[in-house]
Amino acid sequence: MKGKLIIFSAPSGSGKTTIVRHLLNKYTQQLAFSVSACTRPRRDHEIDGKDYYFLTLQDFRLKIADQQFAEWEEVYAGNYYGTLKSEIQRLWDEGKHVLFDVDVKGGLKLKEAYGDAALAVFVKVTSDEEIKRRLSGRGTETPETLATRLAKVRYEQSFEHEFDVVLVNDELDETLTKAEDLVQAFIQS
Repeated sequence: MKGKLIIFSAPSGSGKTTIVRHLLNKYTQQLAFSVSACTRPRRDHEIDGKDYYFLTLQDFRLKIADQQFAEWEEVYAGNYYGTLKSEIQRLWDEGKHVLFDVDVKGGLKLKEAYGDAALAVFVKVTSDEEIKRRLSGRGTETPETLATRLAKVRYEQSFEHEFDVVLVNDELDETLTKAEDLVQAFIQS
């Protein structure tokens, strides 16, 4: 089996993580999650190696210099995120297609690097008020970080035309069904 990459990217609050978790639960034999590396502090509920590989800034920069990342980005000032090439290979070696939950720029870099072996899906919500409600509902944002995230949402939405598919997530059940259809069509092609 030649492994494929299925990339879900979206601005914060669009629901990409919910979609990815659903797909992983539904297709346990076919899909595996690519755990990203990052330099941001670990949140209380997060587990190193499961949610992210939490690296120091120095370690992350050494891996950049050694070209160990398939993609990486300084998403917020001082906070780097990236996909280790070894993580993709590890999952392919297990006979799985790799499922990603990455930011917009990371998704485009992965698509560029892997071409037709990758399906890049942009998840969007049509209402700015809904995005704000979802982000506020997390309970992890200060007024300052919320304003930063909302500005970034508007910026990231400008890249949706560069993705293979745009998946609107206004009605979750409908979105999950469409996501299943996209994944099945791609891995069977």
